[in-house]
Amino acid sequence: MTSMGRLATAMAGALAVAALAASPVAAKGSAQSLGREVVAFDGGLSAGTIVVRTTERRLYYVIGDGRAIRYPIAVGMPGKEWAGATTVGRMEVNPIWGPPAEVKRDKPNLPDLVPPGPHNPLGPRAMLLSGTEYAIHGTNRRDSIGTRASYGCIRMFNEDVVDLYDKVRIGTPVVVTR
Repeated sequence: MTSMGRLATAMAGALAVAALAASPVAAKGSAQSLGREVVAFDGGLSAGTIVVRTTERRLYYVIGDGRAIRYPIAVGMPGKEWAGATTVGRMEVNPIWGPPAEVKRDKPNLPDLVPPGPHNPLGPRAMLLSGTEYAIHGTNRRDSIGTRASYGCIRMFNEDVVDLYDKVRIGTPVVVTR
């Protein structure tokens, strides 16, 4: 590599470090460590893969070089959790929510449709998972993050789901483990 190439590589690395330092990603142990943070991750998966570890109640977005962005999440209630591999099949900004039949059966007073806004349980973004009834989405119940609260969907803080949404595309691999 030429000296100009090494300089460009070093500058790109410095810019990436500066961008990470300036981003809202929290340092471990900081006051914001309940939110997302960059962590060591050696899962043998390619950059751009989403890994959900339901027992940890964490979602990892693999960024490569042995690192991932880790987000706190809410997962399925006992008996509603699931595991498997899929992809992001559809992406929605300000989604409209229609409760699935099982939710409607358990909570018959729910409306048939909830428009975007503060009462929408999907929050500002939703990434629907191919071949499933589930999604990775925001929430209107911040207190549910870190718990087993959903019917199988993966809930995130609204600011975290917007951050993740901006990183992924339709077809992004998703691996859910228990």
